[in-house]
This record gives sequence, C-alpha cells and structure tokens, in this order.
Amino acid sequence: MNAPANGGPGPEGGAEELADLRAEHDRLAERVAARRSIDEVRKGSYLVFFGAVTTGLTVKFAWDRWGFGPRHVPPKLKFPVLVVLALAATLVLGTLAAVAFARARRLMRVEDRDFAQLKGVREKLGIGT
Repeated sequence: MNAPANGGPGPEGGAEELADLRAEHDRLAERVAARRSIDEVRKGSYLVFFGAVTTGLTVKFAWDRWGFGPRHVPPKLKFPVLVVLALAATLVLGTLAAVAFARARRLMRVEDRDFAQLKGVREKLGIGT
C-alpha cells in the first residue's frame, strides 16, 4: 500500500533500483539548481546595450565628419579614425552578443531536457511536483 499511485518503485521496489533513481534524482536536481542560460542572456543583454551606445557614437562621429549644419568644421584628418573605431567596436559587441544569445539558447535546450528527465524521475520515485 505504500507504492505510489503512478506505479513507481515505491518502498517495496528493489532497494538498488530505488537508490539508483534517488542518485539520478540528486544528480539532476543539482544540475538544474542554477540556470546558467540566464547568465548568458544577461551577458548578451549587456552587450546589446553597449552595442547600441557605440552605434550612437558611430552615427555621431559620422555626422560630425560628413554632416551638414550651420557650424560645420572641416575634418583635420583625412582618414575617419573615430568613425572606424566606433564602427569596429559596434561590430565586435554585436558579434559577442550574438554568440552569447546562441550559447544561452543551447544551454536552455540542455536545461529543458534535464528538467524533463528530473520530472520523470520524480514521478517514478513518487515525489510530488
């Protein structure tokens, strides 16, 4: 009568099988305790923010160099150094953000798989959700 309603091993099941399920449960619970994908999303979000800032800098430097207005000062240098540096920083930050979001998505898939396995093990053990 101590067996769970879903037909899991319960206390009457094999002690070795129960110990194996409990060890797997503990291992999966430890893996899903911290969501590493959230940290990657956070890093990607920071990179997107700083990428937006450097995009604004790129536009501002380009406007200062080639824009028009009442007090336009001709550039002192022939090569647009600030525009190129700001554009390079924008591209690097955008690439790093894309990599961080791709890594977060990959980690989310692994975490979802681990959560599904944990749920199955919990049902076999008769542990409530």
